[in-house]
Amino acid sequence: KQWYQRRVAITAGVRIGGKGTARRKKKIIHKTAGTDDKKLQTTLKKLQCNNIPGIEEVNIIKDDSTVIHFTNPKVQATVGANTFAISGNAEHKSITDLFPGILNQLVGMSSSLPSKSKPLVDDDEVPALVEDFDEASKTEAV
Repeated sequence: KQWYQRRVAITAGVRIGGKGTARRKKKIIHKTAGTDDKKLQTTLKKLQCNNIPGIEEVNIIKDDSTVIHFTNPKVQATVGANTFAISGNAEHKSITDLFPGILNQLVGMSSSLPSKSKPLVDDDEVPALVEDFDEASKTEAV
């Protein structure tokens, strides 16, 4: 009985089908990491993404002052769909660690961003009407 129970315990994990099927020596478990990458690449091909060569680093600055830093990433883009795919080894770093290297990037961006000191549009002020539209519509009807 002890031999039978031990044999049943060993074969329980390797039997693929029901009671009458053949036993296998080991159950083969397929890895999905390669298939996920293939699925991603086919989806990017459907979006007509093109490789962008020559990008040395990518920094994604988050709201909590942390940076996702990619060194020598593979960047693919579809400009028409505003879609960018960045793949490679990502490192999460503090903005103070990367500050000397990205200072010139931040200075270049600051000129294109709206300043917080003065608003672009003043919502409180409504412009005054220059002409009377009712009179203009009466003259057009004639």
